Amino acid sequence: MERLNEFLTWLDSNILWGAPMLIALSVTGIYLTIGLKGLSILKIPYGFRQLFRNRQEEKEGDISPFNALMTALSATVGTGNIAGVATAVAMGGPGAVFWMWCIALVGMATKYSEGFLAIKFREVDDKGMHVGGPMYYIKNGMGPKWAWLGTLFAIFGTLAGFGIGNTVQSNSVADALSKGYGIEGWISGAIMAFVAAMVLLGGIKRIGEVAGKLVPLMAFFYVGAGLIYIVLRIDQVPAAFYTIIDCAFNGTAATGGFAGASVWMAIRYGVARGVFSNEAGLGSAPIAHAAARSSDPVLQGTISMLGTFIDTIIVCTITGLVIVMSGLWQTGMSGAALTTAAFDSLHQGYGKHVVTIGITLFAFTTILGWSYYSERCAEYLFGTRIIMPFRVLWIAAVPVGTLLTLDFVWLLADILNALMAIPNLIALLVLSPLVFKLTHDYFKKA
Repeated sequence: MERLNEFLTWLDSNILWGAPMLIALSVTGIYLTIGLKGLSILKIPYGFRQLFRNRQEEKEGDISPFNALMTALSATVGTGNIAGVATAVAMGGPGAVFWMWCIALVGMATKYSEGFLAIKFREVDDKGMHVGGPMYYIKNGMGPKWAWLGTLFAIFGTLAGFGIGNTVQSNSVADALSKGYGIEGWISGAIMAFVAAMVLLGGIKRIGEVAGKLVPLMAFFYVGAGLIYIVLRIDQVPAAFYTIIDCAFNGTAATGGFAGASVWMAIRYGVARGVFSNEAGLGSAPIAHAAARSSDPVLQGTISMLGTFIDTIIVCTITGLVIVMSGLWQTGMSGAALTTAAFDSLHQGYGKHVVTIGITLFAFTTILGWSYYSERCAEYLFGTRIIMPFRVLWIAAVPVGTLLTLDFVWLLADILNALMAIPNLIALLVLSPLVFKLTHDYFKKA
């Protein structure tokens, strides 16, 4: 078992979340950005207009485009935005934040393409629900001979969800509530399982309705708290941005408890944590966007790409700025403890509430969003008969996660999550000419 764990750790660190995967994700994003002629960045205002446009006349789909995006964000805005950013800065220095921005900007083209293909190649299942995602655009876009590649994605997505989207998240909530307010793990687990059951047993429509209300609320809470910190130290903002950009290209010298970081370390941790947070290229978000009441792939693509913008450019930046401005990244702290201490530097005790409530909301919504992702993957493999048994099993796994040590589960889920990206990136590259042509044709007519 020890040797297996060592091998999986090496595989995870050096291959699947090492340079090869980070390069593949980055190069794919750059290629798609160039092929789209920068439209994924230039059309951000257009995407927001489409997001809030009234589409009651469109009946094809299960949830509104807004709720589709909120469902996707419920899964992506998670502990990575709080603890993940802090880890990136602690390991790669302030420059890691800059490389998060870079991977997010090219990742928007990846997310656009995923959302586009999700609508273009989705299907209607036996229950009349719209289903889609990488497994469907691989099968329907690349042809039946490639269906095995979609099956691999579905297997990885089904299994990864129980780790990265369920037990690991409930464990994070239980740990945060225990440290923050002394609430025992079994109590947290029981409450989460009950609330999750009330939502998940209602399917995508109820998930979308809850996500549409809860995600904006939690984002407003966390971003608002961060903005208060930044505004009260507004004179330090220029210096913080200078530090981030300078360290991105010159590395960071050892100081205090910080061991120092080269430019490569800043790139590696910034890109890795950025991708882990916004999931651009992993193929999860298009599963939610396939359920949108939208008949136009381009329109849903522009909405889909906003997920990366909101997750990384807004939420992760707030965390990064607070940490850099506090100066506590030099102390050797990391993860949620560093983010808590950074917020605490403004007012003692303030950080505990921001981080505890933030992690609780972010992690719980991740459980909701990933339940839909994994359920659709399981349905692709076994048909609609698996839906109700899957939901019961998913709900039962929530309290289990609060009571266990999940280091190995986290490692395995991390590997499966990365493996999801391989079939998805292949499909994005193969189908990119179609994405480019239809997108450019659309905006020429607009």
